[in-house]
Amino acid sequence: VQLQASGGGLVQAVGSLRLSCAASGRSVGSYTMGWFRQAPGKEREFVAAISWTGTYHADSVKGRFTISRDNAKNTVDLQMNSLKPEDTADYYCAAAGYLGNSRTQSSQSSRYPYWGQGTQVTVSS
Repeated sequence: VQLQASGGGLVQAVGSLRLSCAASGRSVGSYTMGWFRQAPGKEREFVAAISWTGTYHADSVKGRFTISRDNAKNTVDLQMNSLKPEDTADYYCAAAGYLGNSRTQSSQSSRYPYWGQGTQVTVSS
């Protein structure tokens, strides 16, 4: 599967952005799909994941970000509201085989063999 992320940009704090990850080659419904982010000088961290059994969100984004899937468009989106400067990072979408109903496994970047290029999100204060 090939993944293409889009939707990043510059936004002021408390604003919103919607990231989209378009998949080609296989249906997004076949995979656990995840969003991760990496800020300058920091390690890549889990943001959210979705599979056919449910969704998971990192505690740092819970209540502000929502991951969703559009099977017709074959995309996985990340709606980001109430953005904070600390959300500034490159955001990556990723795909893995079904990881079960497990938040732990879904949040581990090493379990995702397929990655898209990053899309940059900058939140100004």
